[in-house]
Amino acid sequence: MVEAVLIDLFSLPANLQNNIQGLLHNSLAAIEKCSSIHAPFVYVMCCQRQGSESKDEQEFLLPALRGFQSLKRRLEVVCAQTTAAALYTVKQRLDEKDLSIVKVILPTLRKDLMKVYIDHLFTAVYQFEFDDLQVVSDSGSLQISEHQHEGQTLPSQDVALIQSEIQMYLEGLPSLKGELTILRASLIPDDIFLHGFTTRTGGISYIPTLSSCNLFSSSKRRDPKVVVKENLRRLANAAGFNPEAFHRVKVDHANAVCIMGKTEPDNYDGIVTNQKGVTLAAPGADCIPVLFADPVRRACGAAHSGWKGTLLGVSMATVNAMVSEYGCNMKDILVVLGPSVGPCCYKLPHESAKEFHRIDPKCVRLFDSASPYIDIRRATRILLERGGILPENIQDDSVTDQNQNITFCTACHPDKFYSHFRDGTNFGTQIGFISIKD
Repeated sequence: MVEAVLIDLFSLPANLQNNIQGLLHNSLAAIEKCSSIHAPFVYVMCCQRQGSESKDEQEFLLPALRGFQSLKRRLEVVCAQTTAAALYTVKQRLDEKDLSIVKVILPTLRKDLMKVYIDHLFTAVYQFEFDDLQVVSDSGSLQISEHQHEGQTLPSQDVALIQSEIQMYLEGLPSLKGELTILRASLIPDDIFLHGFTTRTGGISYIPTLSSCNLFSSSKRRDPKVVVKENLRRLANAAGFNPEAFHRVKVDHANAVCIMGKTEPDNYDGIVTNQKGVTLAAPGADCIPVLFADPVRRACGAAHSGWKGTLLGVSMATVNAMVSEYGCNMKDILVVLGPSVGPCCYKLPHESAKEFHRIDPKCVRLFDSASPYIDIRRATRILLERGGILPENIQDDSVTDQNQNITFCTACHPDKFYSHFRDGTNFGTQIGFISIKD
């Protein structure tokens, strides 16, 4: 069942004002007639003419809006100077109400254009269906475009213009939840490596569980790639790395490692390089983002270590890749565990907990319960030490000086970090990142 209706009047010429009012009235009448049982939310999207204010456009449409009592409380006019700005505002309204199924009523010749905007600003969480808005002037059928025909792929230059419009709009949005903050480990020498762990502040993601510096887009979540890309651009500016030379692991919750410069696996949870200026990153939203640095051989790595990856030894697999590929000495490699869910909050079913108990009984609390508490950080440290990493070369939540602790519990700090465990399926993601300075 349609949850929202978007009426796109954005491209209609100003000289057809009477027609616009009539079109809108007819469209609303049709919506009201078909939706007597379940009245959808209705958004009317129109162009704010240069020099005018949004309220001017809304007042112009008022005659057509009057009289629709069943829609009145669910009806909103959205005016903006660009399609990107108007559509992004509509998206915010949909997200506030957790709406996903949308009917778009628009001129036939604007359909292909609108689909490009929607592809960039929405994810697969949303479902769109399209209806034609029949536009007729005194002289007959109104031709909105002389070149574009429905079903025809938009020329690449038109797509590029839309992408540019969206990017410029997003770049102009204010940062949310305060300044962008980066946590840095004292263990990694900053004269050789650029590194850090992100927090949730300083980005433009506005959905509560994703707000604000979400750095991962998924077809199952509501933050589109363009928003994540803008968050990454802001992070890169603040941290000082090149976002065009940024490589994030392709999470599989396993132990495969990608060697930069060699054939990239389809999925991998570890990545290593000895190339300067290349930034490696691992996500985390309870899982551990782990960073690796060898200041002697000047090599680095990043790994994503959830409970499955921890048991499969993804951290040691990343270390071993640095040793075999770059001749690193095990005793020179520094390892930092980033913000992740702590043993105070994280539970697993008893069967899975047994595996951690085998690594060390201290990795499990309330072992005899149905869902014991698990310390995946302690398990990671133990496996690294057994593999040959020096205990003093590992920085995690065991540090005695709490001013040096950056391995916070993500579930315990909703103001600072995202947490899948705490926030559910539409959760945000922070990252750990590292590169070798030029």
